[in-house]
Amino acid sequence: MRANKLAAQVEFFYDLSSPWTRIAFHNLRAIAKETGAQIRWRPFLVGGVFNAVNEDVYKSRANPDAPKVRHSMSWLKQWAKLAGVAMNFPSEHHPVKSVIAMRVCCALEENQDKLLRFTEHAFEAYFTSRRNLDDPNVIAAAADECGLDGERLIAQAGEQATKDRLRANTQEAIERGAFGSPTIFVNETELYFGNDQLPLVKQAILAF
Repeated sequence: MRANKLAAQVEFFYDLSSPWTRIAFHNLRAIAKETGAQIRWRPFLVGGVFNAVNEDVYKSRANPDAPKVRHSMSWLKQWAKLAGVAMNFPSEHHPVKSVIAMRVCCALEENQDKLLRFTEHAFEAYFTSRRNLDDPNVIAAAADECGLDGERLIAQAGEQATKDRLRANTQEAIERGAFGSPTIFVNETELYFGNDQLPLVKQAILAF
């Protein structure tokens, strides 16, 4: 970790349903450890972002045999291998809507340590064990497995305040320029997208 009076601030807007986000989530933490950057994890609903500003993503999903889609899947597996994370994707549950799971993340957002733990376990549940992240029982179990109260979190996911927070986070990301997951901001203004732009994220952190 480099010596620095003020640490660069990184915001990581994410949805648990995204395989590229799962890899970036892993890799960004290594960058933060190396550089001393402070990460704030910001759950949002990527489907809401797509509906608002990036509907073309649905067109690409409609043709899984398109060259770009086929090559992207190969690259995904290679990036996962490079990062050292499991990527048993896609599964029979793909694509998940992830609404309840992301509400649970919002219920934990004020406690970033707990949110980090849950996020890691939820990613493992979906991308390693191929469990259905739209099933409240699966979500609760992932929470229980990392020492949280799954039943309580599922109840919180149904509360209006939690629903409002997810909507607000999603709208904030859209207004700041997001078009997919993960969307990463360095020091509030510099926007980056996806795992492959993490070298640029690191460069921006080091320039701070």
